Amino acid sequence: MLQVPFIRENRDRVIEALKKRNLEATQMIDEVITLDENRRRLQTELDNTLAESNGLSKEIGNLYKSGQADKANGLKERTGELKESSKTLGDELNTTIENLNQLLYKLPNVPHDSVPAGSTEDDNEEIFKKGDIPKLHDNALPHWELAKKYDIIDFELGNKITGAGFPVYKGKGARLQRALIAYFLDKNTAAGYTEYQLPLLVNEASGFGTGQLPDKEGQMYHITEDNLYLIPTAEVPGTNIFRDELLNESDLPIGITGYTPCFRREAGSYGAHVRGLNRLHQFDKVEILRVEHPNNSYKALDAMVEHVKGILDELKLPYRVLRLCGGDLGFTSALTYDFEVFSTAQDRWLEISSVSNFETFQANRLKLRFKNAEGKNELAHTLNGSSLALPRVLAGILENYQTETGITIPEVLRSYTGFDNI
Repeated sequence: MLQVPFIRENRDRVIEALKKRNLEATQMIDEVITLDENRRRLQTELDNTLAESNGLSKEIGNLYKSGQADKANGLKERTGELKESSKTLGDELNTTIENLNQLLYKLPNVPHDSVPAGSTEDDNEEIFKKGDIPKLHDNALPHWELAKKYDIIDFELGNKITGAGFPVYKGKGARLQRALIAYFLDKNTAAGYTEYQLPLLVNEASGFGTGQLPDKEGQMYHITEDNLYLIPTAEVPGTNIFRDELLNESDLPIGITGYTPCFRREAGSYGAHVRGLNRLHQFDKVEILRVEHPNNSYKALDAMVEHVKGILDELKLPYRVLRLCGGDLGFTSALTYDFEVFSTAQDRWLEISSVSNFETFQANRLKLRFKNAEGKNELAHTLNGSSLALPRVLAGILENYQTETGITIPEVLRSYTGFDNI
């Protein structure tokens, strides 16, 4: 959530920056400023009214003690007026604050200066590409056919048990999935991230804290009886570890990693581009999260990008990095880099990771602060990234490492799988 003082002091900059998201926000920004002015005016009036009322109450008490009951009774009428006035002002103030917050909830984060303008994923900016696209044999297959041929993933069985988008991994497919999880976690902990095992259900406050609510409730599975949500990513429970926390500056930076299944309804997803592992309702992902001093968060973002690059280099998959344009940028993000691996059999790029800096947007919702060197409380910056999302990494391995006689396991994974090929 954007901070009101920032909006007030940078009105024109915020309006211009939000145009990168194709959002004309002038009216909303001006309404925020007007509501905040009303809020401050009402707060001042309420404080003055309460101060006068408290002062009169003390004066009335002293008058009674000194035997001046008539004078004290004469002041009681004024205290009644002040009490009624404070109630009216309090109600108006609460309504104004609620209207202001409802408006702030609708405003996305301000894009970083480096974010390119654009409307769709076609306007994203490629900033890095590495790896040779392998030349496959004439009978090469997409991963969903390879999965069936070698009996390692059963999409039909998952559909029978639950529904579309809930695959069943079998035999060497399950072992390869487990190997990838262990490998990703080992790489992350070696880089200094502390491993956490996190809940798969979160409450409404947690969903609000990281910005999934009220923006993405349609994409989340909701257990209405208990008002809990299945997590769409480990970012939600992981970042909410620090909700309502006041850290010391010396605590920063903080880095955590965790593996979780993730659940997304993906309403309206259909077509050939979502076949197989390309888009699922349940999938596995290893996440990295950081809480940073504002002065260091963009260096940390660059380090996270290099970390994910290192993993893909070891897997020897052809990949590229995109800087997302304003129209493709997530609601809470100030700057996001997407990683995509090339699917040779499908002849298309598949997103496998997003690495983002949210600056203070999540921290403001979370009330995540630290005490700075001057002893003042300051909002921290939060960052997160997939390291990595498994389905499309697995799809890339199956398709790019296929041979006419089977699927070769990337060398870096063989100590985890215990086998060299499928």
